[in-house]
Amino acid sequence: MTSLVKAREETRRGNTLYIIHRVTILLAVVCVFYPGFNPGRITTAINRNVSLFTASISYNSLVSELERALMRGWVQSSTFVLVMIASIILVVGIALCAVGGCMSVGNNRMRRSGLWFPLAGSVAMTAGLTGLYLAYGHIVQANNKRVPAHFPGGFWLFAVFTAVILISTIVLIIQDRREKKELEDKMKMKESYNLFLLMLPFLALSFVFSYLPLWGWRYAFFDYKAGGELTMDNFVGLYWFTYLFENPATRADFFRVLKNTLGMSALGIATSWLPMAFAILLTQIPNMRFRRIVQNFTTVPNFLGWTIIYAVALAIFATDGFINNFLNNILGISANTNYLMSNSHMWIKMLLWGLWKGLGWNAIIYISSITGIDPTLYEAAEVDGANRFQKMWNVTVPSLMPTFFVLLLMSIANILSNGMEQYLVFSNSMNASSLEVLDLYVYNLGIGNGQIPMSTAIGMFKSVISVTLLFAANTASKKLRGESII
Repeated sequence: MTSLVKAREETRRGNTLYIIHRVTILLAVVCVFYPGFNPGRITTAINRNVSLFTASISYNSLVSELERALMRGWVQSSTFVLVMIASIILVVGIALCAVGGCMSVGNNRMRRSGLWFPLAGSVAMTAGLTGLYLAYGHIVQANNKRVPAHFPGGFWLFAVFTAVILISTIVLIIQDRREKKELEDKMKMKESYNLFLLMLPFLALSFVFSYLPLWGWRYAFFDYKAGGELTMDNFVGLYWFTYLFENPATRADFFRVLKNTLGMSALGIATSWLPMAFAILLTQIPNMRFRRIVQNFTTVPNFLGWTIIYAVALAIFATDGFINNFLNNILGISANTNYLMSNSHMWIKMLLWGLWKGLGWNAIIYISSITGIDPTLYEAAEVDGANRFQKMWNVTVPSLMPTFFVLLLMSIANILSNGMEQYLVFSNSMNASSLEVLDLYVYNLGIGNGQIPMSTAIGMFKSVISVTLLFAANTASKKLRGESII
């Protein structure tokens, strides 16, 4: 009994140490991107907006305010080369620690193997901090008042992170080695380790393209002009968020665009059952060759860019397009209408183009679900006297409903994200008021008019609302259906 209590105490202490270990790594990762904690700002001549991550990837940003000092020889360029190299080593060390922190949430084998990453990472972090300290010593030795030495407070913060990660990793390694024999029989699923390694590149890509760009949200809190810098002098706080609703012209534009976005998204949600119906009807075609032809023919448009699709539309509906030529030359009816310039029924037109492009592709997931339905269900329905339509309605449709509801929830979460390319290529001076959605509005504001802070504020608004809708739809699904996707 005493040994059992002792084992539980050791397990509890080990879990607490893992929590401290992971939280420290997480804080270190966050501080890499925060300029105020940059341990490489060894002189006040370095721009205060340069973060450790920026210092590790951009030498020009690091020395942007030191060109004169370097030209006159007040400081040596080798000092800042050393700062950049040390910053790279420090960031790599933190990345290794982050990999180990991710692996620590796996099974016992993965957790124990993952401890070697923060061990190597903390050693690299120590080397990086040492390099930054040496670079600081070079500034002190230069003793130039125009480039005053500045010992950054972030240095001590990262030193604490390094010490905590190193000590906790060593303790955990010793503890795991001591418990190796007891845990040997629990270390299963060796393939999970390999699967995790296969997943790492995709996690890295998700971080780089989905989470790292969130750092750009800071532009919404500054009066920023393209080519300028973000400093406390142009910090405006929540000005752009209040300006969005206080200015009558901006407010009118925003609500017009929001109406277009919600209207076209609502049409998309209302017709979200069509790919499922198409998949069901497609699987009812007895001739396999004809079925493949239909599926391929309806899937190919998905791989065409919207620019190419607009070229097809132009060839058909323009003034000299197929329809007008057919009416003029074949039927003898005088026609000279440019259907693409019309502003009538634009929401319906965009919905039809979207359905034509994505119907076959969106049906693939339903086709794969249909192939996974137990054939005995159809046999039982046939024994009960069900015809083909009754088997579709009572067997196929209920089996596809879980997939349909998951996709429906995702559509609700993305109700403010219609995309931009389709509306950009079809937009013109006649239909722009009915065709401009939030994504296109953000693009026009930021890239077209140079209003980067305003466009960033609207993008933040859209992202927050989308996340809120996702959790609301998930909660509703859990209460109504007893199932959720999160």
